[in-house]
Order: sequence, then C-alpha cells, then structure tokens
Amino acid sequence: MTSKFVERKVYYPGQKVFAEGEEGNRAYLVEKGMIEIVKRDPEGENKVLGTITAGGIFGEMALIDNQPRMASAYAASETAVTIIPRQAFEEKLKHADPFLRALLSIFVRNIRNLTAEKLKRG
Repeated sequence: MTSKFVERKVYYPGQKVFAEGEEGNRAYLVEKGMIEIVKRDPEGENKVLGTITAGGIFGEMALIDNQPRMASAYAASETAVTIIPRQAFEEKLKHADPFLRALLSIFVRNIRNLTAEKLKRG
C-alpha cells in the first residue's frame, strides 16, 4: 500500500530523482536547491528542458495522466524536496472541480506533444 503521507528527502548534485520512462507514483515540491528536467532527443543526446527551483513542483504530469515519466530529473545542486505520493495527490485532485481536472489533463497532453515535437525539430 502506498503511503498517503508526505516525506522529505535531500538529493545531491548529479543524483537522479527519477528516470524517463519510469512509472510516476509521486510528485516533488522543491524546498531548496535546483532540479534539472532532462530528456533524451532522437539522436540520443540529453537536452535540459528546464529547471525547477524553490517553490516549484515536478513529476506531477505522470500523476495526472498515468503515463510514464516523459523526462528524467536530476539534482543540479544539493536539493531538498517534499515527496507527495500518488495517494495524497489523487486525494487532493478528487476534490477539485471536474472542469479543472479535465483542463489539467489537456494541459499535460499538450505539454507532452509540444515537447516531443520540439525534440524532433531539434
């Protein structure tokens, strides 16, 4: 059974938080530090899609659409995160307006599609 309680974890520079293609069973809130979101392009090169700093959340897309992780996440510096398990995330989402839940799903699908297109073009 997955815990519905949040936990805190520290990642060190270069340490992987999760890998592209993995099942997403938690989201992360950056308390301090910086995370790089990295995706492998069609040529096999790693491309940094963006960085997440204090107050930012990452890993949520896989929880919203139940798809594998679309990118990997690595600590760019010593980074403290709050880990939000799927059960806690879904509990919060369950109480959201159905229109907003549908809108989130559309946003996530659009982000995945745009990222794939951008990587194809280089």
